[in-house]
Amino acid sequence: MTDAPQIPSYALARADYGRERDADAQGALVVAVAPDSPAYDAGIERGMRVLEVNGVALLDMIDWLWEASDALCELTVLDPRDGAAETAVLERLPGEDWGIEFDGAVFDGMRTCVNACTFCFMRMLPPHMRGTLYIRDDDYRLSFLQGNFVTLTNLDEQDVERIISHRLSPMNVSLHAVSPEVRRRLMGKNAARGMEALERLIDEDIEIHAQIVLVPGENDGEELNRTLSWCANRPQVTSLGIVPLGYTRFQTRFQASFSDDPASARAVIEQVRPFQEAARERCGRTIFQLADEFYLDARIDVPPADSYDGYPQYYDGIGMIRSYLDETADVLASSSDELARIHKHLEREGRQLVVLSGAAAAQTVGGFVASPQLGGRVATISNEYFGGNVDVTGLMCACDILEQLPNDLSQVMLIVPDVIFNADGMTLDGYHRSCLIEDLKARGSEVIVTSTMPRDLLDHFRTRY
Repeated sequence: MTDAPQIPSYALARADYGRERDADAQGALVVAVAPDSPAYDAGIERGMRVLEVNGVALLDMIDWLWEASDALCELTVLDPRDGAAETAVLERLPGEDWGIEFDGAVFDGMRTCVNACTFCFMRMLPPHMRGTLYIRDDDYRLSFLQGNFVTLTNLDEQDVERIISHRLSPMNVSLHAVSPEVRRRLMGKNAARGMEALERLIDEDIEIHAQIVLVPGENDGEELNRTLSWCANRPQVTSLGIVPLGYTRFQTRFQASFSDDPASARAVIEQVRPFQEAARERCGRTIFQLADEFYLDARIDVPPADSYDGYPQYYDGIGMIRSYLDETADVLASSSDELARIHKHLEREGRQLVVLSGAAAAQTVGGFVASPQLGGRVATISNEYFGGNVDVTGLMCACDILEQLPNDLSQVMLIVPDVIFNADGMTLDGYHRSCLIEDLKARGSEVIVTSTMPRDLLDHFRTRY
């Protein structure tokens, strides 16, 4: 192992999830305590702050999981009612939970991005959206805890040592390219630090799920070959997701991507194929995973399920189409009569089933919804709010739904995908779920917010009919 590299002295940027935060607040805010739990028995209550665990300052959930892993732990707890900090000893039985819930995963402010990536989607957002949408997180702790992709460019040596000593593996890393000049051009002046940190983690056998945002004319072609070869020579990289450039109308740098050129999408598929085949021959896994968009853009069928290695990058848009297709086949085969009964119930009620979808997945969703057994249809919503090549369901906005659906929905049972709402029930363009539902009901429709996966839809109708 080489000596630790010298790193720049820039300060680590931090954010607070977009909420108002007391600059003097310390530790982890307790938001819930389970009755009759060890935390409850020790007198811990909602609104208190846990400052330390076994004498270690509590900065994030990693500290909590690491320090509170045994049957006994000692907490320093601040009661805001009197400002006093007291010691609480918690003890639990084998397998018992501590019964305490904190406010989020990091307690000292989220590490934000220090890069200037040319393809950053956050920099292409419309103006005047809610503030939390503009936060560019790049926190290695959320990479481990929540699967977020990070560049590693804002790590100091203490951070790297913590990842190694605590075995925070796997880490989800935005790689993009391996040539220094290409990385510098794509990501900005801190790109070299990200590569140094990544090499160090690989040297210490930390598992890596990597990602490339493929930008036409920048990191495709020969540079993509170099990046694929680099990963192929490092067994610690157990998956590499390749996703195409996405862009909105609120920028001037990009006017086209692979979605605008089927031939270029097919070329990428062919370029990656030998690396996939070699990986399967070498270790029995595909490793090099292309986003669903490449296959949709190229008008090529997505690969079979066993090509996705258990879907390690599912929430990066890799394997979702295959998963939906396979689930459709299973549900149609096993529940055909049940779906037909649902169809008849809808007919008796004088309702047609209509499921909303972004353009990217509309045909796939239609394979289930518009099947003869269910007899519904898909309403494809074009994303005019973001524009560009944005066409995924998860980025669908309420204004487009209201603009593009007919005013008369009196004979419609409308399924609105739950993925378009955040945890607070807000769409990306600032509509609350209740307001959208009310507006759609005013047009005469019955409105249901749920997952549009085949089994989830079937389960919903089972509770109704």
